[in-house]
Amino acid sequence: MNQLLVVSASPHIHTSRTTSKCMWNVVIALIPALLCAFYYFGIGAVIVTAASVTGCVVTEFLITRYMLGRESSIANGSAILTGLLLACNLPSNLPVWIVLIGAVVAIGIGKMSFGGLGCNIFNPALVGRVFLLISFPAQMTTWPLPSVNTWNYADATTGATILGSLKLGEINVSDIDILDKLTGMAGGSLGEVGSIALIIGFVYLLVTKVISWHIPVSIIATVGLFSWSIGASPVIEILSGGLLLGAIFMATDYVTSPMCHRGMILYGVMIGIITVVIRQWGAYPEGMSFAILIMNGFTPLINKYIKPRRFGERSVAK
Repeated sequence: MNQLLVVSASPHIHTSRTTSKCMWNVVIALIPALLCAFYYFGIGAVIVTAASVTGCVVTEFLITRYMLGRESSIANGSAILTGLLLACNLPSNLPVWIVLIGAVVAIGIGKMSFGGLGCNIFNPALVGRVFLLISFPAQMTTWPLPSVNTWNYADATTGATILGSLKLGEINVSDIDILDKLTGMAGGSLGEVGSIALIIGFVYLLVTKVISWHIPVSIIATVGLFSWSIGASPVIEILSGGLLLGAIFMATDYVTSPMCHRGMILYGVMIGIITVVIRQWGAYPEGMSFAILIMNGFTPLINKYIKPRRFGERSVAK
């Protein structure tokens, strides 16, 4: 009898869960944060999200069908999820043409150039975000201020983020209202607002066992401890910027994160350290995206040198 050996991309996990189920569960977990962004940023958030998702889906469809000659992979939800995550990393007043460039880069360069889902080295949404940040720094650092009455996409009132204001010395930690950070009344990208909404998504992902606690908790704990040790406010550092969004939704990406728990903790600790270093001593007030991408590059080494113990293996003293 002839048997066909199928070789597919990692991760190789025997479970009843499918790629589609995992992707759509993450999309569901993002809904509270997206609703929060739509509420505070209005039509701008809707336009940016729609443009990002559309750009990612169309780019993946065209590359898959006409460049790689494969069947469409849109149904697995990965392109939609990349579009949503990219949108969460963008300001709500970003022009549509810039959003579409970010979507093409995220899918075309960050994902499909490596062979598609399961083969990419770096998180595609963050590849798109960092590309736009370097290419269009003025537009990517102009942050609309949240307001439930603002539904004007082009003329939104803008201002600095909390991390940006702290870095420039424009405000003190005592001037920051923690409740505003928890509920979403603070300037920033779509995914930076509404810490409570992000935590709700985190709980959902844990309950559905889409992710484990190791990476998010190690990132958050490291940022809190490191910030406290250098005299910064741990609460502000954790709730501000893209820390929660990155720790919960992007650092936990199956393809670009380590496979075993010890590796996940090391990965999370290093992301936390790099993030605080960039925030405190780097040129940018936010460092989460760069930290995750840097550690994405170290994931193969972590997987090589930190492996789970084989079944039945015991250490024998010599």
